[in-house]
Amino acid sequence: MGKQNRNEELELRVFRSRVFICIGISILMVVILFCNLYYLQIISYQDYKTRSNENSIKVMPVVPPRGIIYDRNLVVLADNAPVYHLVLFPNKQIKTKDTIVELDKLLELNLSEKDISRLLYESKTRKRFSGVELSNFLSEEQIATFAVNSYKYPNAQIVANLKRYYPFADITTHTTGYVSRINQNDVKKLASSGKLENYEGSTEIGKLGIEKFYEDSLHGETGSTKVEVNSHGQVIRTLNYEPPVPGKDLKLTIDIRLQYYAQEIFGHMKGAVVAIDPSNGEILAMYSNPSYDPNPFVRGIRSGEYKRLLDNPGHPLINRATQGGYAPASTVKPLLCVMGLNEKLITTKGNFFGAPYFKLPGSTHQFRDWRAWGHGWMDLYRAIEISADTYFYDLAYRAGINRIHDYLDRYGFGKKTGIDISEESLGINPSRDWKKSRFNQQWHLGDTVPIGIGQGYWTSTLMQLAKAHATLANRGVTRTPHLLKEMVDPTTNEITAYTQEEPEDTLKVTDPQYFEDCRIGMYLVVNGPEGTGRRAFFGAKYKAAGKSGTAQVVSIKQGEKYNAAKLKVEHRDNALFVAYAPFKQPRILVAVILENEGGGSTKAAPVARAMIDKYLLDLYPNGYMGDPNPQVVKFGMGGTVVLQ
Repeated sequence: MGKQNRNEELELRVFRSRVFICIGISILMVVILFCNLYYLQIISYQDYKTRSNENSIKVMPVVPPRGIIYDRNLVVLADNAPVYHLVLFPNKQIKTKDTIVELDKLLELNLSEKDISRLLYESKTRKRFSGVELSNFLSEEQIATFAVNSYKYPNAQIVANLKRYYPFADITTHTTGYVSRINQNDVKKLASSGKLENYEGSTEIGKLGIEKFYEDSLHGETGSTKVEVNSHGQVIRTLNYEPPVPGKDLKLTIDIRLQYYAQEIFGHMKGAVVAIDPSNGEILAMYSNPSYDPNPFVRGIRSGEYKRLLDNPGHPLINRATQGGYAPASTVKPLLCVMGLNEKLITTKGNFFGAPYFKLPGSTHQFRDWRAWGHGWMDLYRAIEISADTYFYDLAYRAGINRIHDYLDRYGFGKKTGIDISEESLGINPSRDWKKSRFNQQWHLGDTVPIGIGQGYWTSTLMQLAKAHATLANRGVTRTPHLLKEMVDPTTNEITAYTQEEPEDTLKVTDPQYFEDCRIGMYLVVNGPEGTGRRAFFGAKYKAAGKSGTAQVVSIKQGEKYNAAKLKVEHRDNALFVAYAPFKQPRILVAVILENEGGGSTKAAPVARAMIDKYLLDLYPNGYMGDPNPQVVKFGMGGTVVLQ
C-alpha cells in the first residue's frame, strides 16, 4: 500500500510540471504571434500596403499609333506594320541578367555583351517605359519556342505592337528620315522639354528627316489603361481604358514616281537632284545618291551594319541635297546679272569683249576663261548663253565683295533655306569678316574675281541653289522649299495645309524687267544657237530655260590645262545644271549636282532634261505646257528669240 501512495504523488508532480511547460509554451507562442502581428500590421503596414497595390492594380501607358506619311498622291512612304516583341519587365525577385542570358540562348537573339550591358542599364533606368525590349520582329518559330517555355520566365512577355516600316527603302531615306530606339540623350531632351510623360511606353522617336522634324505631330498623345495584375506583372483583367490620340498623318509634296525615276537615272553616279515647283516651293523630288535602307535603324541597326555604312566611300549617310557644300560654278551667273543690272554695273545694251583671260589692274595673274581663245564681243544675253567667264570676272571685280555678299544673302546663300528637315548645312557666303574669322587674313581683290563664276570661297548646298533660281524663275518672289503639303487628323479628318511664311521683299529690284532679261539669257542657254544646254534639250516638246556649271574641285596652276584622265576620280570636276519649264509659267525647276562627272552641259543637263520630261510629259501631261502664241523678242546686239 505504501509503495502505491509514493507512485501517485510522483505521477501528480510530473503531470503538473508538464501542464506548466505546455502553458508556458502556449503563452510564448501567443506572444510571438502578437509580436509578429504587430510588426506586420503596425510597423510594416505602409510598406506592405504599397506593395500590395502595386501587385494588384497597375496603370499601363497605351502608345498612340504613329501618323502615316504619304506622298502627294497618297502613296504610303512610312507605315506601321504589326510585329511581335519580347519584352522584359524588371522584377526584384528575379535576376534580370540571368533571364536575358537564358532567353538569348533559347531564342537565338544573338545579343552581344554590349547589348546585354545596355539592356541591364535600361532595366534599371527606364522603369517608366514599362519594360525593356529584348528583341523585336520575332519570327513565328521564336514565338512558338517562347510559348512552350514561358512558364520559366514569368517576368518576360511577348507583346504585339506596331513598328515603323519604309516600303521604298533607300529611295526616300533622305526625305522621310527614320525612327529609332529612344536613347538617353532623347530622354534628357524629352525631360527638359516637358514631353517625357507623353512618351511612356514608347520605344522609338524620329531621328532624321520628316520623322524628326514633325515628331510632335506624328507621335500623338499617349493613353492609359488601368489593369489588375498578378505578382509577376501579368495582366489579369482591364479595369479602365483611356484611348490614346493617334498621331497626325502627313501628306508630302514629293511624287514617289519622280523620286524613283531619279534613282534610276543616277545609277552609280554620286550626287543629288532637287525638283521644285517654283510658284509655291513644293519639293516634287529630292534624291541623294548613294542612299541606304532606313529599316535596320528601326529594329536597331547592328554594329557591323553601321560600320559598313560609315566605311562606304560613297558616304551614303550624307544628304547631298541639303548637306553637301559645293562650288555652284556658272549656274549662278544669271543671279549675278540681276545684281549687275540693279546696281547699274551692266546694261542689256552694253557690249563686252571676251578675251581668253581677265587680269586685275597691275597684276600679271590670269583668270582664264573656260574657252582658251575667248568669246569675242558679247552682251548680257550672250554672256549667259555661252557662259563667258571673263564677263562675270569683270562684273564681280566692279561690284566688289561687299555688294556681292549682300545680294547672295538676299538670295538665301549662307543660311538655311527653311526646308522642313533638320539636316541642312549653311554653305559659305564669303565676305571680308568671314575670311578674317576663318583664316585670320584680309580679303584681297583676287578673292573677289572667282566669286563671279561661282568659285573661290563660295559654297552652296543644292537646295540653296534651287531656292535662289526658283526666286529668279518666279520673277523675284521667294518661296521656302518644303516637303509638307498638308497634315490630316485621322480622328476628325481635319486638314491643315502648309503655310508659306517667306517674306516677299527679300529681293526687290528697281525694275522687274531685270528678272525677265536674265531669264531670257537662261532661255538662250537651252534654245539659242550657242547655248551650252541646247544639245541636252534638243527636240523637247516644251520650252525650258537653264544654266550649266562645271565646278573645279582642285585648282589648276597657271599655264597648266585641265586633263581629267590625269587626275584622281575624286579630283575631277563636278557637273551642275539648273533648268525650269515651261519658260513663261514654270511648273517645275530641277537642280542637279553630279560629283566628279565632268561638264555640266554634257553630264548634268541630260539628267535635268529627263526629270522635266518625266514630270511634264509622263506624270502630269495635261497641265500648262507653254504659251500657244509664240512671241518674237529682239534683244541686245540684235538677236531675236521666240518665247513660248
